[in-house]
This record gives sequence, structure tokens and C-alpha cells, in this order.
Amino acid sequence: MLQSDWRGDRRPLLIVDLAEWPEDVKLAPLPPKPVIAVGPAKHAQAARADALDGEVATLSLLLSKIEQAPQASAMLVQLLRSIEGLEPARALPLESMAFAALQGGSEFAVWLAGCKPAPFSPSGEVRVSREGGTLNVLMDRPVALNAIDRLMRDALFEAFSLAALDPGITKVRLRGRGACFSVGADLAEFGTTRDPVAAHGIRSVTLPAYPMAKRAEIYDVHVQGGCVGSGLEIAAFAGRLTASANAWFQLPETGMGILPGFGGCVSIPRRMGRQRATGLMLSGKRISAKAALRLGLIDAILDEPAADERGADAGSGQVLP
Repeated sequence: MLQSDWRGDRRPLLIVDLAEWPEDVKLAPLPPKPVIAVGPAKHAQAARADALDGEVATLSLLLSKIEQAPQASAMLVQLLRSIEGLEPARALPLESMAFAALQGGSEFAVWLAGCKPAPFSPSGEVRVSREGGTLNVLMDRPVALNAIDRLMRDALFEAFSLAALDPGITKVRLRGRGACFSVGADLAEFGTTRDPVAAHGIRSVTLPAYPMAKRAEIYDVHVQGGCVGSGLEIAAFAGRLTASANAWFQLPETGMGILPGFGGCVSIPRRMGRQRATGLMLSGKRISAKAALRLGLIDAILDEPAADERGADAGSGQVLP
């Protein structure tokens, strides 16, 4: 049984066939690596696995990706198990420390060594305006597909801090200008802080997720085009997250030897559940807006953001099935 078999097993993951596992035998303790379950999803022990075959990604894809980055995959599942149910203020530091550990690891070093220099792009900008109780926040770096650089991160932190402190702000509308909401963190800045402890210290005082999580329910986010990595991680905190029909979503971090470190290990499982989030993160799979809606990652598909406050989906936006 699993209770004794996994010790000494050097494979990077464990596959459990639920069809052969007794429902009254607890799937525990889980080993410090991904546990992927195949077989009937209604099995009494199915919810304990890290991911279910085929729910987000196939077993073959998960196996391939985990074998490419076993350290990051193991760190990810251990983190997600540990922080499940924790409030964001307690979970975010644990995410950052796990991210910092992987920053100093061999898998990330290999990825960095093979990463091509990113083309130069002007610094990003976040435009903030206020209309009564609504704070409008626009990521304005379309030439770089709204890749979030240090200046944009700091500006988002300031805007979200204002919303956290001012009770007169009852709604925050976060948007991204151009064809994409955001393709994630600016890769040109990856690895610039080589000391993992220093990097964790920086995130502790500048991560936009901290102030955003304090009043997540007032955030209205609409995404279009690519919503990747850090962009998706921050969008997933929103109380209301909608997407255009052309939107697509992806979390490629484990393939880089790290894990989502912009708050996504906290925000995304709270939307779609730990198992689905794990499947999305381990596989690095790109999913469509329709798939994101089916999986619970987004709340609705709209042609465009609602323009009429009388209803959640009022205006010209058409909710798709």
C-alpha cells in the first residue's frame, strides 16, 4: 500500500489506480512528490490526490512535464497541500519562500542559462484614475503584451494599497491595454536578483497580491488575449473575473524550474480547486476561455466588459455557454 511503498521510490511522481484502491483505505500519507490518480473520480479517496488524469491534462502530458522538472513539481504539490485553506496573508509568505528555494535550484539555473535575451522594450506604465467609488487601473504596455516589469509591479502595489486603505473605493476595475491582458512577468528581469533570500524580502514588501487580497471582493477584472503567468495569478484574486472569447490562459512556471510566485498558488486554487490548479500548473497547458469557464477559473465569457452597473453582465457583452 501507499503507506509504505513510496519510501525509497525514486520516480518523480506516483500514479494511483483508483479502480484498484480500496475506498475505505486512506490515501495517506502522501509522498513529497506529485500523486496523480487515474480511474473513477467519484472514488472516496480521489480528492486526496494532487491531480486527476484527464480533468485538466492527460496523464501522458503530466508525466512528461513532471519528468522535465521534478524538483519544481515536487515543491509545487507540497506547497499547495500545505496552504490549502489558509488565509492569503498566511499563505503568500509560504509561496514566496518556496519560490525562493527554487530560484536557487539547478532546474531554474538550467532554464536561465538557455533563455534567450529578451528584446528591449520601454518600461511599463500603470494608469490609475478614479470615478467616484471606482478605481480604474490600466496596465499600459501593449508593445510588450503588458509583460509586468518592476515599475508596473510597484505601481500595481501602490494602486491596490490605496484600494485596501480607502473604504470609499468600492470597486477596482483592472484591465490590460491592447491585444493581451498580460503575458506575465517580464522575462528580461528574471534572475536579476540572484540571492533567493533577498528576492523573498523584496516580494514581502512589493507583491501586489498582499493588498489586493485584503479586499479581493471589490475587484472586477476582464481579460482578453493572453493571460499568462503573473497576469493570471493576479487576475485570479478578483471577486469578478471575466474573459473575452479569444482569451487563453497558461501557467508555464514549473517548466522553468520554478512555481507561480506572484500569488497564483494562493489565488488560482481558490477559484478552481487544488487538483485542477495543480493540473494546470504541472502541465503548463494552454487552455481556452471556454475551458477556463468549465473549470471554474473565470466567472463568465463576455464580448467586452460590462458597461451598465445595473446587472453583472449588462451591456453589449454576451455570455457564452
